[in-house]
Amino acid sequence: MQGSLLVDSSFYISRLRQGTDPLQELAAISEEWEIVTCGVVMVEVCRGFKIEKARERFARAFSTMIMVPTPPRMWHKVMDLAWRMERQGRTMQVTDMTIATCALEIDATLLTLDSDFLRVPGLVVTSELPS
Repeated sequence: MQGSLLVDSSFYISRLRQGTDPLQELAAISEEWEIVTCGVVMVEVCRGFKIEKARERFARAFSTMIMVPTPPRMWHKVMDLAWRMERQGRTMQVTDMTIATCALEIDATLLTLDSDFLRVPGLVVTSELPS
């Protein structure tokens, strides 16, 4: 196992817009990578479906992934990261800060197409599906 891979909503949404099934792509690497998610990603992806059956398929897939929990201590970590980055002039949306904090919490690589995540200190980011 290569490690944990937290997949950002930008990956899912981009692949769906291209007509590619991101769940199949992730299944192909699931022997090598532990695919994880967090509540923010799940909501961002599933809220955009127009067809209920498609939304349900993704909701089922998310329910089989390891979900990074966001108890109160995690929100304090989000707050601390946001405060530190704000002092450095590196503002980000709270949703992105939460995703980044979840990846940092479990030492996961973040698969994202959003370059804002590159500004987060200590976060390992990739924009390409690892092999």
